[in-house]
Amino acid sequence: MGKIAIIDTETNWDDEVMSIGIALADDYDYELKDSKYFIIDPCYKAGGMFGDRLEVKPKGMNVICSRREAIEAIYKWLVFNDVDSFFAYNAPFDKNHLPEFGKFKWYDIMRVAAYKQHNPKISDEHESHNALRDALDELKIMEMLGLEIEEYEIARI
Repeated sequence: MGKIAIIDTETNWDDEVMSIGIALADDYDYELKDSKYFIIDPCYKAGGMFGDRLEVKPKGMNVICSRREAIEAIYKWLVFNDVDSFFAYNAPFDKNHLPEFGKFKWYDIMRVAAYKQHNPKISDEHESHNALRDALDELKIMEMLGLEIEEYEIARI
């Protein structure tokens, strides 16, 4: 029994990461254990297609900081929780935008759960384009699919 990280990023008009959301869950029942949300300064100020969904206002759930500070905080948090794997919907996008985490194992949820017609357990989900909310939704998809963590090995990128 271990933990996994489900991650999502949102980018600005310049294709720079402007927010990172991560859900930490058990790898056997996908129960949410913790979550983090980082808004990257100054990148978020450039705006983006979904910049209005950042929820920048202080709510205790987000941290506004530099990319370097966010990466360092995420790395320390993952090491503390003994996490070595990222799961993401369209993982190549997030992995390419977060080269600092290239040594982690990455799994693309989309390879397993891409199409509702092939996975009737998936309810109608609409991407919010808020990195944390989408990471939590991706965790929910994994929970609904009910697959053993080993079954995601086919989705490793």
